[in-house]
Amino acid sequence: MDDSFQHLERLVDELDARGLLARVVRTQSGRTFVRVINPNATSLAENVTCRPQATPAYYWWSWGERMHQVDDPAGAATKVARVLAAVSE
Repeated sequence: MDDSFQHLERLVDELDARGLLARVVRTQSGRTFVRVINPNATSLAENVTCRPQATPAYYWWSWGERMHQVDDPAGAATKVARVLAAVSE
């Protein structure tokens, strides 16, 4: 199992703890990312990738912006939860 997958799995655990639906997806081409959905507003969703080969390694938003260092998946999950929060939450 590669580092990217392990980092993404840790992020899934943190996202689950915040009440979000998250899972690691591996495409046929080998690309791996976390698909996150707010179960209270399913139109609020995001794909998060990981680039462990960079120093330091980071999680990345789907639009290509660096989000958070992988050594702090809880901090990354907090950012994702904030972005996917419904107005009424």
